[in-house]
Amino acid sequence: MQSPGPLQRFADKVAIVTGAAQGIGKGVALRMAREGARVVLADANEPFCLAVRDEIRAAGGHADALIVNLETAAGARKLVDHAIGLHGHIDIAVHNVGGTIWAKPFWEYEEAQIEHEITRSLWPTLWGCRAVIGHMRERRAGVIVNIGSVAVRSIYRVPYAAAKAGVHAITVCMAEELGDCGVRVNCVAPGGVDAGARNIPRNPEPLSAHELEIKRHMTATTIANTPLARYGTVDEIASTVCYLASDEASYITGQVIYVAGGANG
Repeated sequence: MQSPGPLQRFADKVAIVTGAAQGIGKGVALRMAREGARVVLADANEPFCLAVRDEIRAAGGHADALIVNLETAAGARKLVDHAIGLHGHIDIAVHNVGGTIWAKPFWEYEEAQIEHEITRSLWPTLWGCRAVIGHMRERRAGVIVNIGSVAVRSIYRVPYAAAKAGVHAITVCMAEELGDCGVRVNCVAPGGVDAGARNIPRNPEPLSAHELEIKRHMTATTIANTPLARYGTVDEIASTVCYLASDEASYITGQVIYVAGGANG
């Protein structure tokens, strides 16, 4: 008997994926493209974003890339306009930009560092959602999947936790406002994820002995608080994002789904 072909849950769908140059964003983009989506990749990291685009095209998928700063409202609008210009509409928006820059007790953060953490991990999702909802409301269809974090209940990342708690709140409140428009909004909150070495570190400065000790403690605490006692994989996160973005999840909205080995925020 012939084995079944790959799932094509996203055939004829247009998806924008932010932070697509590496990590979870890359994993989501590759998986959606394999399942038939026409993917518009967005990232500020030009060479690695273009490399993901080329990888998708080489495998027979459809992908375009936009190099853009998504920490601004203008950048978010540029992405939405670009995707609509290419394909005429947007079915799915995955907002993934973010990530801890520094890890330390809250009182050790400088004011500028706190602002930078919020700018990186809250504004891209807030502006991204705002930029795409007008289009989805007009079409009375669409799916938004935001990336939150189990770190909303954690140590050494208060500013990042505040930003991701904001992402969770954005998700729940937007789902309430958009439900009668046929637009679904959900959030995937990963736990610790082994995404390999980053192409460009969030914090390029070498860590001090104190910072290395904090990192070791944070890693050990994450494992201790995870019932499955391990970090997750990029594909484990991407599979849940893709499920929520698909028609299989048509009766799910306003949810924060923890994909964190049993840990909860």
